[in-house]
Amino acid sequence: MSYTGQKSTGDKAKQYKDLEQTIDQAIKKVRGNKENDLCKYIPVDTGGYMHHFTLRKMKSKDPSELGSLIEKFILSPPKPSAVAPKQRAARGSRKRKDLFQFSKNQLDRLLNIARLAGDKEMIALLSPKKSLSSCKRQLMNAVKNNEVRQDYWDAYVEAIQQQKAIQNSITEASV
Repeated sequence: MSYTGQKSTGDKAKQYKDLEQTIDQAIKKVRGNKENDLCKYIPVDTGGYMHHFTLRKMKSKDPSELGSLIEKFILSPPKPSAVAPKQRAARGSRKRKDLFQFSKNQLDRLLNIARLAGDKEMIALLSPKKSLSSCKRQLMNAVKNNEVRQDYWDAYVEAIQQQKAIQNSITEASV
């Protein structure tokens, strides 16, 4: 070491050469083709095996530590064993768990209960969002049958507002 506390360039070159020899021996032992094949045999603290980026980083930042890991997990054992991959979260696991998942029949029953109670907010929340054309059709059929259905009118107004909002966002984006 020099007086600054850093290893000299000759020491680093020797360490790097030794590491390259160790890596070559380990690749031959696991019958791999490249350095990345070694990752599957080196466990990490967080579970699973070492990521290939970590291997590359250790190769330049801490070659002696990488060499000792390769020696310990690949070269020393008579038959090195591959480490099981880290358990990953299942797809869709980021979905909120506290939300209820209702079937169509359950939603229909809740909607009927809300209609009987006259709760407009719950009706609007539970009603399926309809297209403008289907809202028009429902409203026209109600008028033809001399029915007054406030929920049909509310759905029609909401569909028109959604359509206007979409048109406004398109015109703003084009400007």
